[in-house]
Amino acid sequence: VQSDLAATLTRFAERGADGFYQGETAARIAAHMQRDGGFIVEDDLKAYAPVERAPVRTVYRGHEVISMGPPSSGGVAMIQMLNMLSAYDVAEFGFGSSDYIHLLTEVMRRAYADRGRWLGDPDFYGVPVEGLISEAYARERGRTVDLERVSELGPGVPPGAPESDDTTHFSIIDRDGNAVSCTTTINSTFGSCCVADGCGFFLNNEMDDFSAKPGVPNQFGLIGGKANAIAPGKRMLSSMTPTIVCKDGELRYVIGAPGGGRIITAVMQVLLNLVDHEMSLKRAVEAPRVHHQWLPDHIQWEALALPADVRRALAAKGHRFRAQPRGIALVFAAELQPDGTRVGVADGRSGGAAAAY
Repeated sequence: VQSDLAATLTRFAERGADGFYQGETAARIAAHMQRDGGFIVEDDLKAYAPVERAPVRTVYRGHEVISMGPPSSGGVAMIQMLNMLSAYDVAEFGFGSSDYIHLLTEVMRRAYADRGRWLGDPDFYGVPVEGLISEAYARERGRTVDLERVSELGPGVPPGAPESDDTTHFSIIDRDGNAVSCTTTINSTFGSCCVADGCGFFLNNEMDDFSAKPGVPNQFGLIGGKANAIAPGKRMLSSMTPTIVCKDGELRYVIGAPGGGRIITAVMQVLLNLVDHEMSLKRAVEAPRVHHQWLPDHIQWEALALPADVRRALAAKGHRFRAQPRGIALVFAAELQPDGTRVGVADGRSGGAAAAY
């Protein structure tokens, strides 16, 4: 019986946000911080307010793709990759072939290089969102892809650029066809490993998502710079990629995932599997995945994603590989089929489940 958590939820139910960010719960969090040398005080909690931001959008082969903008990097990076891939007949490469994986990883490398240079909290840094997701910039970045070799690269300069383990995702479709794609996180397993005194919940360790020092990777190996430097009141960069996909103005898919920096490429690959490879939703989610995030400069891969012949061909193009396979995020997706049928898929890599009511 979790009596502390029950009391916290009761205060929230009775007073709404004020029952959490003010009053007894806030006092308990602040006291816990003071005891353990933390920095949060009651005024910080009282001053907190969510910020509504416009989503980012693109059209990929007739499908409208709507996703989360900064301070998450997910939507921008995914749209960048989709825009670059739109210049290719992806299906012709063949799912899982060395040419297909080479193309994917070269596109991933470019998007993650830009992520490290340009993305952060737009309230504190002039993030060139429209430039990063523009088709013209995608063509410019995509022209540097060599289909035969790994290319040397760094971050690009998009139009408008200023000078200078334990996330949860829900994909929901209700009886009326309304859709929600929601990702929430405390960052690492158990967050900071501290339970707020008398509150019954873990405190997060999201500070790791800031760039503590330019060029120094965080726990997910992601590199950042000035755009994502720590500052008072600033929101850190994330990789959350909650996404809704429409076709001809009608809802088709709701997709998202936990998985740190690997979320973005996982959601993108599921979308490619659906649109380009015409897979069922279940097959699209279960298919083996790869990941490249610029630095470290190697392909991360799941078991079965790189058969021996594919790996040899990629090595001949100059690719390097992570020593051992690893899971590439955990995707949870829902589909509204044209006849009204709802399909839900929980990634078999996870302990999650799909349910209907």
